[in-house]
Amino acid sequence: MIVPQNTAVTKADRSLVGGEILEVGSVIIETIFTPGHSASHIAYLVNKTHLLTGDALFIRGCGRTDFQGGDPGTLYDVVTQRLFTLPDDTLVYPAHDYKGRTVSTIGEEKRLNPRFSERSRSQFITIMNNLKLSYPQKMNATVPANEYCGDFIP
Repeated sequence: MIVPQNTAVTKADRSLVGGEILEVGSVIIETIFTPGHSASHIAYLVNKTHLLTGDALFIRGCGRTDFQGGDPGTLYDVVTQRLFTLPDDTLVYPAHDYKGRTVSTIGEEKRLNPRFSERSRSQFITIMNNLKLSYPQKMNATVPANEYCGDFIP
């Protein structure tokens, strides 16, 4: 398992830092450190054309920021200053989509994503702090388990 550097992860084989390059045959994967949804979130830019955004950026949305280590201001900065600086035709593949959509582009998300389009940082923080989403059962155990490579901590 590979995880971002400087996290609480103790069982990873290798830690990554943002900007690190992985080569798998002809596939080149650049890591982009994208905290905000969680403290150790990372995205992957594959061959400079396909962005695997995890929960940092969804199609017309983004991951919530109210779990352990989440921070709406940090997420806004990461999306607008790192992800939205990629070419507009970069394909965006989020970790999941509740409406069945599978791909977008950076250009579409800059124009059409209601969480970010024409929103200031303070407006985004207000939106994220007032989503009033139900808190998933066992989330207080799940986030730490992810940080320990799937093991629940007694």
